[in-house]
Amino acid sequence: MQHDYDLLIGGGGLAGNCLALSLKNSGITIALIEAVTRQQLHDSPAGDRALALSAGSVIMLKKLGVWDRVKSKATPIKKIHISDKGHFGKTRLSAEKQGVDALGYVIAARDLETPIAEMVKESGIEQYCPARIEHLEFHDKSVHVSLQGDALGKKIVSAKLLVGADGGQSTVRELLGIKQRKTDYKQTALITTVKSTLPHNNMAYERFTASGPLALLPIDRYHSAVVWTRRHDEAENLLSSSEADFTQHLQACFGYRLGELTLASKRLAFPLTLIRAEKMYAQRSVIIGNAVHQLHPVAGQGFNLGLRDVIQLSDRLIYQYKKDEDLGDASFLHDYAETRQQDHTKVIGFTNSVVKLFSNEWLPIAAIRNSGLVLLDHIPVVKTLLTKQAMGMG
Repeated sequence: MQHDYDLLIGGGGLAGNCLALSLKNSGITIALIEAVTRQQLHDSPAGDRALALSAGSVIMLKKLGVWDRVKSKATPIKKIHISDKGHFGKTRLSAEKQGVDALGYVIAARDLETPIAEMVKESGIEQYCPARIEHLEFHDKSVHVSLQGDALGKKIVSAKLLVGADGGQSTVRELLGIKQRKTDYKQTALITTVKSTLPHNNMAYERFTASGPLALLPIDRYHSAVVWTRRHDEAENLLSSSEADFTQHLQACFGYRLGELTLASKRLAFPLTLIRAEKMYAQRSVIIGNAVHQLHPVAGQGFNLGLRDVIQLSDRLIYQYKKDEDLGDASFLHDYAETRQQDHTKVIGFTNSVVKLFSNEWLPIAAIRNSGLVLLDHIPVVKTLLTKQAMGMG
């Protein structure tokens, strides 16, 4: 049966575009579908968020040919300082002691998304944008996707496989009837940028508090991206407070390791919920990235986990294609999902454990975790294992 494409990718954000790039020279015919224009994506407030790229993700971005275009906008993390507010425990991780240039990098989402989108456009990969996916129809050897767009009108395109890379509010996932398991952390992440009177010297800070973690990630010499997790009511009050009051509360929580802090950008808020799809594939379709999992930002692993989804799917698709096998074969999709579930379970379990452990002020738990931080700071082997996990090399 004749298909329009071998592969359709629903979603033109980071996951979808990275998948398209990874397959551009494979011989697989691809079309990418995105519901909003590139300008709308560029102007979205979500583009302001800071992404913590693990060293493993940087290796993958190099493989895609992306890193040379974005590295000038990325700030290396040379050290990580982990502490627990109101307690003595702390741990420090160092790139130098691990014999690497950086433990990871920090980059604004927009500074990564835009060059990747430009590379996809330059590659000549066909795109339907803006176009909404409205309906899916499955046949023995193909999936038919009904599109609707202002300039496009109505159109039906077909492929052997559909990949849903369209984010947390995934239309593809909903049309496939894949349900989600949700855990409400009852927390909100406050996102902003601060300027400090002292240089950060490429150190990232993770400070745990009873209300949730506070992370300061290095940007340029005197600026840091802030990801501050608070209970919903606290976050609402902080968001509506004056800049002076907000900064005063932030300073009290973080301390004066970087001198005095002043706000350098507007404040944004995102409610935090752990969301995990009950399965990753259905008939001739598979979902990746935020369409499958949305994590707490405590360990900065969301994008890194999604990029591993992309790279592993890409490698398997190329292998399947070279064997002249069906890209939408159910057993092929099952094997991919089984492999990825192991990584998802490990990372989500680690993130969940950290949130629960460090948001608990019961004295015996506080004593145990602080003793753990102190011991961790003095046991090189264990510290190396934690560092490799942070680098995405675990």
